[in-house]
Amino acid sequence: MKSIHHIRRPIRRPLRAALAVLAVAAVPAAAVAVPAVADANTTCSTRWGSLPEASTYRGLGRLTNVRTGRHDCFDRIVFDVRGKPSWFRVHYVPNVYTSGQGELVPLRGGAKLEIILSVPTYDDAGHSTYNPANSDELTNVSGFRTFRQVAYAGSFEGETAIGLGVRARLPFRVFTLTGANNTSRIVVDVAHTW
Repeated sequence: MKSIHHIRRPIRRPLRAALAVLAVAAVPAAAVAVPAVADANTTCSTRWGSLPEASTYRGLGRLTNVRTGRHDCFDRIVFDVRGKPSWFRVHYVPNVYTSGQGELVPLRGGAKLEIILSVPTYDDAGHSTYNPANSDELTNVSGFRTFRQVAYAGSFEGETAIGLGVRARLPFRVFTLTGANNTSRIVVDVAHTW
């Protein structure tokens, strides 16, 4: 019996020591924030399709900002809204035209997405809530894999039109997010590939 106790004791000490070393080593590693890096083996599951998408609800809000971002599998455009998520319609079109005037909005890229949002760029008193510095280039999308140009096509009768020039007719998805302080976002992702 003494020899069995003697055999178990050495096994426990190395195991405890190993666990202690792992626990100490894991703490600093977990505390360090590691930025996401695109891996050559990244697989993109973007089975969204390219047919028109529209919401069925109508919220009350005002457009306050337009932002874009790059991801491993898609490019993203975000519309910041003061108020509840609002109705949208997103579809590929031969050309995008300005709201109200019907003038052609030239867009770079092999395909064009027309994004119609039921959020004006002005409040009830007619004051601007979104006034882009350059309506032909709402955001800088140079270096993006899919986006080629984001252009403002006007705000008329409570709706705002945006033209999005993309590399080709690629799958996309649209969804809304509700934030704090009566804010929301309408998000459009366009995949890099089929």
